[in-house]
Amino acid sequence: MKLSSVKFDLIILNFTLKWVFVTFLGFLLSLLIIEISEKPDMSVLEAAIGSLTISIPQSYLLRRTVSPGQWVLSTLFSWVIIAAIGVGVLGWTVTTSAFLPARIFLGIIVGGIGGLFIGVSQWWLAIPPSFSSAWKWVFVNVISWMIAIPIGSTVGLLLHRITNLFLGEVVGLAITWLLVATLTGISAVRIINPTFRRCDPDD
Repeated sequence: MKLSSVKFDLIILNFTLKWVFVTFLGFLLSLLIIEISEKPDMSVLEAAIGSLTISIPQSYLLRRTVSPGQWVLSTLFSWVIIAAIGVGVLGWTVTTSAFLPARIFLGIIVGGIGGLFIGVSQWWLAIPPSFSSAWKWVFVNVISWMIAIPIGSTVGLLLHRITNLFLGEVVGLAITWLLVATLTGISAVRIINPTFRRCDPDD
């Protein structure tokens, strides 16, 4: 039992680190194509490009249980919808407000809306119905983005004020992605990773 528990913990750690790595790498690669800007300046096309840089490497990790094509398309669909309805390009948009409480409040709202669209789209279009806990993925995304955006936005604003450089906002977005990747990675290994399901000592 003890050996099984250790193996169980290692699986969680291993998958989560890989998930964080590919997700954050996708964000960094997106910076070569997408110019970080404020909400009104971001386009649906940039949302599509950004979603592809994130979802393609993620789909490789999930390929044994989730169709890579469905994962990419469900992620693309949700990000395009989020941008089209005026919420902004989630994960790449910097709020125009310099008032910290407003940033935190807007971050929670935007994170909740964006996380809901992403979670529902991936749950409905990509995750196989045979995964009994798949519905939890919706709440994981909502909570992760509601936590990550206010924190990242706060750090970005503070760094922007200290350095007087817009680069501070980019660092804030990077922290947002690290938080989202970590929170969703820990949950993904429990919900949609088959290796975990086979080794779960609670099953």
